[in-house]
Amino acid sequence: MMKGNGANCVRIMPNSAVKFLTYEELASFILRKMRETDPDANMTPVLRLCAGAGAGIVAMSATYPLDMVRGRLTVQRSGEGAQYRGILHATGLIVRSEGLRSLYKGWLPSVLGVIPYVGLNFAVYESLKDWLLKRNGLKNDQDLSVATRLTCGAIAGSIGQTVAFPLDVVRRRLQVAGWQGASEITGDAADSLLKSKGTAHYNGMVDCFIKTVREEGFQALFRGLMPNYLKVAPSIAIAFVSYEQCKKSLGVELKIGD
Repeated sequence: MMKGNGANCVRIMPNSAVKFLTYEELASFILRKMRETDPDANMTPVLRLCAGAGAGIVAMSATYPLDMVRGRLTVQRSGEGAQYRGILHATGLIVRSEGLRSLYKGWLPSVLGVIPYVGLNFAVYESLKDWLLKRNGLKNDQDLSVATRLTCGAIAGSIGQTVAFPLDVVRRRLQVAGWQGASEITGDAADSLLKSKGTAHYNGMVDCFIKTVREEGFQALFRGLMPNYLKVAPSIAIAFVSYEQCKKSLGVELKIGD
C-alpha cells in the first residue's frame, strides 16, 4: 500500500510549493493589470481558473520526472521480483535503458490534465469561499471555520479530479509503456495500466485514448475514479487549509490570489 510513497513525498513538496507560489504570482499579476483600468476589479472564477491552470503546468513540468519514477515504483512487483530498489536506482535504470526523454513519458496528457484539475481546484475553492462570505455576511476568510474551508477544498478537489481523470489514466499508461519489466508485473495495479498479455504500446496520447476506448470501453477512462475521490478530496482540502494556516501564522494575507 505504501509502494512509491517515498518518491511521492519527495515530489509533492516541491510540486505544492511551486504550484502555490506560481498561482499567487499569476493571480497578483492578472489583478494588477486589471486594476490599471478598473481600480475596483477583483478576480473572477474564470481568471482564477487561468491562474490555477498556469500554476499547474509549471509545477507539473518542474517535478514530472519524480512523478514518472513514482508511477513505476508503485506498480512494480514487490519482493525479489522488484526491478527498482528506490528512487535513485529507478531513475538511473530508466535513463540508461530507455533514454533521458523517457522521464517525460506521458507529460502531454499530464499537462492537459492539470489545466482543468489545478485550475478548477483554485477556481472552485476560492469561489465557494466568496459565496459563503457573501451569503453569511462575513468580511474575510478568517471568519470561515477550518471545517468549512476543508469542505470547500474537498468539493474543489472532487470536481477537478472528475474532469481530469481520463487524462490521468492515459498518463499512467504511457508512463509504463515500453517498460521491459512490465510484462512481469502482477496484481490489480498492473491490470489497470497494462494489457493482460505483455506491455501495451502506444504511439502517443491520442493513440492511447483510442486503443483504451476501443479495447476496453469508454468506462475504462474512469476506472478507479471512486477510490481516487477518497484520496484527492481530503488531500486537496488539507493542502489548501494547511497553506492558509501557514500564511496566517506568518502574518501573510490569508486570501489566495488577492
